[in-house]
Amino acid sequence: MSTALVINETTMQQWLHNNYSVETVQTNLLNDGLEPSIVTNYINQYKKIRYAKRQTQGFIYMGIGAFLGFISCVCTIVNAVPALYNAILYGLTAIAITVIFVGLYFVFED
Repeated sequence: MSTALVINETTMQQWLHNNYSVETVQTNLLNDGLEPSIVTNYINQYKKIRYAKRQTQGFIYMGIGAFLGFISCVCTIVNAVPALYNAILYGLTAIAITVIFVGLYFVFED
């Protein structure tokens, strides 16, 4: 019979808060005397939580960038302040694209 492994979420959150690397977590678990199979389960769960947090942050950045792009588009079309036309068209759009790409980096990069 196999026993179900219950991973302590508060410990995982503490590791995330302290920004521990995977190697540091693995070393700590092995020093605590856990079996390698249990350590592997902890590491896999830690990676999943870490990736989910990073992915959420990426989606937030993409949403902010999309909103800035929309504002840039509307302000360019309306042309309410003709003196700021080029700054809005090129500046705000470039900032929006940069923020979107930062979000894409967080979502797709490991």
